[in-house]
Amino acid sequence: MADKKRIVVLSGSGISAESGLSTFRGGNGLWDNVPVEEVCSAQAWRHHPEKVQEFFNVRRAQLRDVEPNDAHKILAQMEEDFNVDVVTQNVDNLHERAGSSKVLHLHGELTKVRPEDCCCERDGFSTEYVMDIGYRRVEMGEVGGPGKTQLRPHIVFFGEAVPNLEAAAALVARANVLLIVGTSMQVYPAASLYRFAPSDCGIYVIDPDPSAAASIRGVHIIKDKATSGMRQFRDILSEESAF
Repeated sequence: MADKKRIVVLSGSGISAESGLSTFRGGNGLWDNVPVEEVCSAQAWRHHPEKVQEFFNVRRAQLRDVEPNDAHKILAQMEEDFNVDVVTQNVDNLHERAGSSKVLHLHGELTKVRPEDCCCERDGFSTEYVMDIGYRRVEMGEVGGPGKTQLRPHIVFFGEAVPNLEAAAALVARANVLLIVGTSMQVYPAASLYRFAPSDCGIYVIDPDPSAAASIRGVHIIKDKATSGMRQFRDILSEESAF
């Protein structure tokens, strides 16, 4: 039996927006109302951690009340016929809740926290003391780890390293098909991951405004939102598999 075709998916906030989660970019996102440097940066955590903590408490509560949409579900169902790895910029857990079994989070996870002394802005963080807290609030004064330091969101803030970037690049380098969905391709270094794709890798982009993807050589653009675009992508793969 032939090996399954390897599909690597780079997903961003646009795929979760259709579930009702606010996006960070795209004209209707959280960053339109709250400057990112105030709530999601290493500097913000140093200067006013209580504001950062509350911001992510609110986002965690919002995540509890939404469900995966058809785009998430189609990706999960594709594992029946393909070897699918999801590399996501999202900090929600909607891919996992939809049934995807291999999800690599580039920017952390909302439902997890870690002690603040278990991180390093340059070298990444230790995962030994990362804790899954579900959707509950985290208060200032809650501590953990051997140093009993403040619990902080398990999020890669601006100004911090992206520890899983190398692993993500390695996945893309082995892809037969690369799908980019729901990302503005404006957040670096994640936006450059497509450059690691092999020369014979088919690259597809699902985006209602794919202008940022136009410069990618040989790209196949599906100009649509995530849910309807994923249906089209699924049909394209089915047609290709028929030959």
